[in-house]
Amino acid sequence: MSTKTAEGDRLDAVRSHKEAWRKWGPYLSERQWGTVREDYSENGDAWNFFTHDQARSRAYRWGEDGIAGISDDKQRLCFALALWNGKDPILKERLFGLTNSEGNHGEDVKEYYFYLDSTPTHSYMKYLYKYPQVAYPYADLVDTNRRRTKNDMEYELLDTGVFNEDRYFDVFVEYAKDGPEDILVRITAANRGPEPAELHLLPTLWFRNDWSSWIAQSNRAPEKPNLQQILGSTGTSAVAARHPLLGELILFCEGEVPLLFTENETNHERLFPGLKNESPYVKDGINDWVVQGNQGAVNPGKQGTKVAADYRAMIDAGQTKVIRLRLSKSSPDQKREPFGKQFEEVFANRLREADEFYKSVTPPSVSEDAANVMRQALAGMLWSKQFFFFDGDNWLDEHNSNPLHTGFRNLRNSEWFHMLNQDIISMPDKWEYPWYAAWDLAFHALPLSIVDPDFAKEQMDLMLRSAYLHPNGQMPAYEWNFSDVNPPVHAFATLFLHRTEQALRGEADLDFLKATFNKLLLNFTWWVNRKDRFGKNVFEGGFLGLDNIGVFDRSAPLPTGGHLEQADGTAWMALFSQNMLELAFEITTLDPTYEPMIMKFAEHFYYIGAAMNRPGQDGMWDEEDGFYYDLLRLPDGSATRLRVRSMVGLLPLCATTITEKSMRERIPQTMANLQERMRRIPELKETIHPTGVGHLGVAERGIMALVNPDRLRRILTKMLDENEFLSPYGIRSLSKFHQQHPYIFHAGGQEYRVDYLPAESNTGMFGGNSNWRGPVWMPVNALIIRALLSFYLYYGDNFKIECPTGSGKLMNLFEVSKEISNRLTRIFLRDAHGRRPVYSGTEKFQKDPYWRDNIYFYEYFHGDNGAGLGASHQTGWTGLVAKLIELFGFLDATRVLGAGRQAAFTKVAEVHTAKAIAGGS
Repeated sequence: MSTKTAEGDRLDAVRSHKEAWRKWGPYLSERQWGTVREDYSENGDAWNFFTHDQARSRAYRWGEDGIAGISDDKQRLCFALALWNGKDPILKERLFGLTNSEGNHGEDVKEYYFYLDSTPTHSYMKYLYKYPQVAYPYADLVDTNRRRTKNDMEYELLDTGVFNEDRYFDVFVEYAKDGPEDILVRITAANRGPEPAELHLLPTLWFRNDWSSWIAQSNRAPEKPNLQQILGSTGTSAVAARHPLLGELILFCEGEVPLLFTENETNHERLFPGLKNESPYVKDGINDWVVQGNQGAVNPGKQGTKVAADYRAMIDAGQTKVIRLRLSKSSPDQKREPFGKQFEEVFANRLREADEFYKSVTPPSVSEDAANVMRQALAGMLWSKQFFFFDGDNWLDEHNSNPLHTGFRNLRNSEWFHMLNQDIISMPDKWEYPWYAAWDLAFHALPLSIVDPDFAKEQMDLMLRSAYLHPNGQMPAYEWNFSDVNPPVHAFATLFLHRTEQALRGEADLDFLKATFNKLLLNFTWWVNRKDRFGKNVFEGGFLGLDNIGVFDRSAPLPTGGHLEQADGTAWMALFSQNMLELAFEITTLDPTYEPMIMKFAEHFYYIGAAMNRPGQDGMWDEEDGFYYDLLRLPDGSATRLRVRSMVGLLPLCATTITEKSMRERIPQTMANLQERMRRIPELKETIHPTGVGHLGVAERGIMALVNPDRLRRILTKMLDENEFLSPYGIRSLSKFHQQHPYIFHAGGQEYRVDYLPAESNTGMFGGNSNWRGPVWMPVNALIIRALLSFYLYYGDNFKIECPTGSGKLMNLFEVSKEISNRLTRIFLRDAHGRRPVYSGTEKFQKDPYWRDNIYFYEYFHGDNGAGLGASHQTGWTGLVAKLIELFGFLDATRVLGAGRQAAFTKVAEVHTAKAIAGGS
C-alpha cells in the first residue's frame, strides 16, 4: 500500500509493527445473544437459551454486543451507544431482530442502521442508526411475522408505522483517532420529525466480564477491572478505566453529565427467581435507573464495571444535538483540554485523509454514485470486523462433551477441542451471522485487499493456524457445526492476494506463500481422503454452502439410499487443484524444491477432469441437455442424473486457469513429465479443453479447463439466456426454466421438487433463511467472471457468443464478463428514474433524501428485479461489488489480452501509485 496518503502511512506503521493503529476498532458483535458460544442448553437450542429479552440482564460469556460499538482487539474494554426515547419499555442498547423460528424466512434484524464510512485502520469511522420516537414495536414484529407463511412478504419495521411523519432521530456516531489509543467520539442526533422530541443519549463504557468465578481460570483476568469517576477538567466528566491486562484509559465526557455506574454481572433475581445476585448492582441497572426511575439500581459510589453518561435532550424539529467524548490513554494535555479547538481539527483531518485514501483506490472513470457504492461497500467490510472468542477445550468441558475426559457426551463440535479462537475476524453479518464462515472469509479477502491487503492475508492465515485447522486437515466451517464442509476456496483467495501484493509492492511474501501452501496441502489431502468415497476422483461434500440448491438436503442421508456424486464438489476440487498448482509454481520461482508439487496438482486436475467428464450415463455431463448435473448413485450401483439446472452445473466453468508461455518455459522438466504422462494415458485429456502444441491460444497461452470448446459454448448459451440464468442483475442460482418446468423426483412414496423461486425460500431446508433456487448471489458470480476473463486470455476475439442468447449481439468473453459485472453493480446504482433496484418498491429508501443514498449490501438478490434479500448487512461477500467496480473501472480488453492475467493487478497498482503521488505532491 502506498505511503503517499496519511492513511497509507498508518497502514505501513501497522505492517512494520511500529504503531498499533488497528488495536481499537469496531470489534463488537451486533448480536451476541442466540449464538452457539453462549448456548449451554441441553438440546442445543441457542436461540431460546439466551434471548434478546435476557441480554440486557445477563452477562455474556464469550463476547459483547452494542450499537455502533468499538473495543480493543481482545475486547477487554468496550464502548457503544445506548438510547431511550422516553417511550420504549427498555433502553435501546442492542439491535433487535427475530429468531429463526419467529421470522417467516428465518432470523432477521428489524432495525435500520448503516455503515457509512471507515478507513482500514479505523482512524475515521461513521455509522448511522435510525431511532423511532414512538415505542419500538417489539411484540408486533414478533407476532405478525410469526403468523406469516414462507410465501408471504416479511413484516418490516417500516410496515409498523413507527416512521410515519418522519417521527424518528437520525443518530450519527463518528470516531476519529488522534493516536492509536486516543479516540475522539462525536455523536449527532437529528430530529427528522415535525415536533420537538425527547432523547436520552447514553454513551456506555464497560468491561467484558472476564473476572467472575464461572470464568475458567485459563481465561480469567488476574484481578477484577474497575471503572471509577475521577475529577476532570472544568466542564467535563471523566471516568478512569483500569484493567490488569489493558492498563489505564480515561473516558472524557463533554459537560457535567450524570455518570451511572453498575456491574456487568447477571441479574439472577430477574431471570432466575430464587437465585441471589452476586452484587447489588447488575447489568441492567442503568436501564432500570433511566427507564423505571429506580434510584437504587446504580452505584452511588461512582464505580463499577459498566458506566453510561446520561445526556438528556429535547431536540426541536429539524434540529440536532451533538455530544462529544474522548477515550484515551491518560495524558496531562488531554486532562486539561480534551475538547479544545484541536478536537474538531482532528475530525476534519481524519475525514479529509479518508477522502484522499478512497480517492487513491477508486477508478477515476466511475460515476460519483458508483464511487459512493464502492466506498460504502468497503466501509461495511471494515465495520464487519469482530472479536471472536471461543476456547474449544474450555467450552466442551462446560458442556461435559470434551472427548479428553471420561464420561463425555458427543455433542456439537466435540471433535474440535483443540480450537482456541481469540482474534479479529471478518464476519459475514455481525447481526445475522456473527460467526465466521470459512468460505465467506475467502471471498471477503478480495475486496479487503483493495484497502488493506495485510489484513486480508491475516484472515487467510487464521483459518490455517493450528488453533483453527483440525489436526486431520479439515477447515472449520462455522460455529453451528465446525465439521460441516464449505467449498475449498482458500487457495483461490491466497493466490489472488499474492498477485495483489506482488503488484503493489513488487515482491512476493515467500514466507506467507509457503506457510499457506503447506497448510492447504493438509486440507487438500483431507478432501481427497474424506470426500472421494471410492477413490474415483469424484467428490461429495454435502450442501457445500449452497443450502437448498438440490432436490434433497445434500448433507442428510438420501431418501433413496446411496450417495451423491456432486458436480459442484468435483468442480471445486478441480479449481482447488489448479490453484495449488499455481501456488506451487509461484513458490518454485523462488524455491525450486517445490517444483514436484506442480506435477502433483496437474495430475490431480487431469484425474478429476477425466472422472467428471466420463461419457455415458455414469458421467455428470448430459449430452442431450448440454449441462452438468449431480449424479445420484443408488445402492445397487446404478446412477441417475438429477436434472436440476442450477449453479451446480455452472461451477465446472470456474475450474479454468491459464498457463503463460513464460511460466511453462521456467519448468521444462515438469512440462516434459506432464506431456509424457499424457502420451501414456491419453484418456486424461480426451474430454477436457485441448491445450499444448497445436492448441495454444493468444500469445501462445495454454489452458487448463474442465470444459472443452463445445461444452463451453453450450453451457454459455444457457447461462446467457434471459429465460434461463441471465437476470437483469447477474447470473441466477437456478434457471428460470424451472418456473414452468419444476424438477420433480419421487422416492419412498414422497415427492421432492425444485421450483424457480426468485425471492425467498419456501422450504425450511437449512433454516429457510437463505435461498439458492433462483436469486443472484455475488460470490459465485465473481467466480464466473474470473473464469470468463481466463477464457478470454486464451481465445481473445476468436471466441464470441450471443449475449443475451437470441439477441443477435455477439460479444467476446471480456465483454460478456463486463456485461455480467455491470448487471451486478446495477443492483446498487440509481437507474434512469433515480431508483436503486436493491430497494425495489420500498419508497422510503427510493425517494427520501435521508435514506436513498445509504446502501444495504444484502446476502442475495431477487432473480428478476434485483431486490435485496436475506441478511441485510452481509457486506462480507456482497462487498465483492467494490472489487467489480474497481476491476472494470481500471481494465480494458486490449490491456488484458496483451499483459495477461497480471494486468488486473498491475493496472490497479499503477493507478493507485500515480494517484497517491499526485495527492502527495
